[in-house]
Amino acid sequence: MRLVYLGTPEAAVPPLRALCEAGHEVALVVSGPDRRRGRGGAMSPSPVKAAALELGLPVTDQVDDLLEVEADLGVVVAFGQILRKPILDRLPLVNLHFSLLPRWRGAAPVERAMLAGDATTGVCVMEVAEGLDTGAVFAREEVIISERETAESLRNRLVAVGSAILVQSLSNGLSEPLPQAESGVTYARKITAQDLFVDWAAPAVEVDRLVRVGGAWTTFRGARLKIIDAAPVSVDEADVPGSNPEGIPNVPGFVGDGPVVRCGSGLLRLIEVGPEGKRAMAATVWANGAQPTGVVLGEVLE
Repeated sequence: MRLVYLGTPEAAVPPLRALCEAGHEVALVVSGPDRRRGRGGAMSPSPVKAAALELGLPVTDQVDDLLEVEADLGVVVAFGQILRKPILDRLPLVNLHFSLLPRWRGAAPVERAMLAGDATTGVCVMEVAEGLDTGAVFAREEVIISERETAESLRNRLVAVGSAILVQSLSNGLSEPLPQAESGVTYARKITAQDLFVDWAAPAVEVDRLVRVGGAWTTFRGARLKIIDAAPVSVDEADVPGSNPEGIPNVPGFVGDGPVVRCGSGLLRLIEVGPEGKRAMAATVWANGAQPTGVVLGEVLE
């Protein structure tokens, strides 16, 4: 099958490689433009563009270029742009979406499933329609979310499963798609920095989910503090030396070898943190130097 492929981030690279390995002809790859990435600030291609160049595939950052290409189908994976009606009218398109539609339509389905505490999620091969992830579904597969899963590990598993069912769907020929259910629709809006700010008044299990999504942060003595790794602990709150005696969240204390923070309900042990302007470090190392006992975490920065 002769394809046009539209994708941008690292998650869209394995499906592209899988399609090529399965013998599909990729006539054009459309990806996001080069951007400044990394500490050096040099311009560099998107992960999909870099992979396309490695595979010897023609690549562009102009969506309208696909209007000039003869192809049987367009495949969209995490492209990050809304496709206009002239594109939809020109070429049939399928999308590999990382949720069990109609749950978690939108930009951040993996993260939203984790934050909601979903036990399962999955992948769908769906037709691209004008609405946001409203197209009928050709194929779907459910994936269990492991107890200590991170968003990164879950996404990697979903990409592997999705690549396989995408190749299988195209190799077998797309069957008649099934319309999505009208009930159970939820929207996975994009994750913002404010979404990742830790609310210590929330239960420890919810704070833990936020940390496992990646990018969680709080404040400590007027500066940002990244919470890179943490885990709920089952200890009696009365056994946390230095913890706020009135039961107010946010105040670290110590149990055993490391800092523990009282949440709205339950306790969370800090395992790895990233103080502002410094490299990530074990929370025990940070606590030994910072002496956080009795200091409130999460005060709003001026």
